[in-house]
Amino acid sequence: MEHAFHPDPGIETKLLELLKAGERAALAVVIETEGSTPQVPGAAALFTKQGLAAGTVGGGTAEARAQKAADRALRTGQSSVLSFHLAGELNLGADGVCGGSMRLLIDADPGRDRSVFAAVLKALESRRPGVLAVAIRRAPAGGKIAVRRSWLPAALPASRLKAAGLAGFRGEAAACLAEKRPRLAAAGSGWIYLEPRLPAPRLLIAGAGHVGRAVSRLSAFLGFAVQVFDDRPEFATPARFPEAERIIVGDPAAELGRASIDGGTFVVIVTRGHRHDAAALRACIRRPAAYIGMIGSARKVGLLRDEFLARGWASAAEWVRVYTPIGLPIGSRTVEEIAVSIAAELVAVKNKGAAAESAAPTRASRR
Repeated sequence: MEHAFHPDPGIETKLLELLKAGERAALAVVIETEGSTPQVPGAAALFTKQGLAAGTVGGGTAEARAQKAADRALRTGQSSVLSFHLAGELNLGADGVCGGSMRLLIDADPGRDRSVFAAVLKALESRRPGVLAVAIRRAPAGGKIAVRRSWLPAALPASRLKAAGLAGFRGEAAACLAEKRPRLAAAGSGWIYLEPRLPAPRLLIAGAGHVGRAVSRLSAFLGFAVQVFDDRPEFATPARFPEAERIIVGDPAAELGRASIDGGTFVVIVTRGHRHDAAALRACIRRPAAYIGMIGSARKVGLLRDEFLARGWASAAEWVRVYTPIGLPIGSRTVEEIAVSIAAELVAVKNKGAAAESAAPTRASRR
C-alpha cells in the first residue's frame, strides 16, 4: 500500500532551534522513490554531529546511508544527491520487503534558507498553504551541488515564481498543490523539487468528557490541530487538554455554528447526551467538513436520522455523510479503545486509503 505524504513541521522547528543555538545540521530529504520503499518523497531527517536529531528517511539501510552522507556533508560543507537501490531489504511497514530505489538530497547547510523555513512555519500557523521549492543545481566544474529554497504561496504569483527562477514550473507547482504530493522535475544539470505544504487538518471536538479528552490526545499526536468545545468550565481546561490549540467554553452547538469549517476540518461529536449531540450535529451537518462523526448506539443513530429527515434538518444525502456510530469497528469497550477507533477512522478518512472503506459513513443506517 502506498504511504501517504505528511511532512513534519517539527523538522523546520528543530532546525531553527539548532541554528539559534549556533549548532550546525545537515538535512536529508527524500526527493524521489520508485517501487517499494520505506518512505515517500518529502520524508526528511535532520542530522547533527551527534547523530539523528529529528525525523526519519525510513530507517535501516536508508537511514544509515543518509547518516553517513550527512556526516560527510557536515565535515566538508558539501551537499550531495544520493541514489541507491533497496534490494530485498526487510521493511516492517505495509510493503513487507523493499525492492525499490530512493534518491535523497543531503543539504550540508540548510541554515542558508532559515528565512524560508521561518516563512513556511508562519504560513502554516496562519493556515495558508503553499509550495516549498528546492532548486538543486550541479555546477559544471567539479560537480558540486548548490541548493536554494523558495516559499511560494498557494496563489503562485508570477512575480514570486520569476524571482525564484521558477517561471517555467508554474504548472508543476500547481499540480503539486492539487495532488497534495511532491514532484521532482529535471532542470538543466539538476532538479527542481516541489513539496506542497498544507496546514495541519483541524479537528473540532464537541465534548470535553472522557472520550473527548482521549481523542484529543491521540489526534494531536497524529498531527491534528485540536480545538475543544464544551459548556462546562470544569471540564474544558488547559490542564485536561494541554495539547489543544484552543479550548472554547460555551454551548458546543452555538460555538460549532460560529467556527470556521472547511474541507480540511474534521468534527467529532462526543458530548454528554443525546440532545447535545443532536444540537451539535445540526450546527455542522450542512457545512463542508471533511469528516463529521457522532458517538452513539445504532438505536440512537436511527432515531436521530428519522428526526433530522422528518424536520428537514438534513437531507438523506447530507445524513449519509455522517460517520455514526463513530469509529472503526474494532470491538472497542473502554474509553481508550473507543478513542483509538475514532482516531483510526480520522486517519483513514484523511489519508483516503484502503481503510477508508471500513470507515464508510452511517454504517448503522444501512443495516
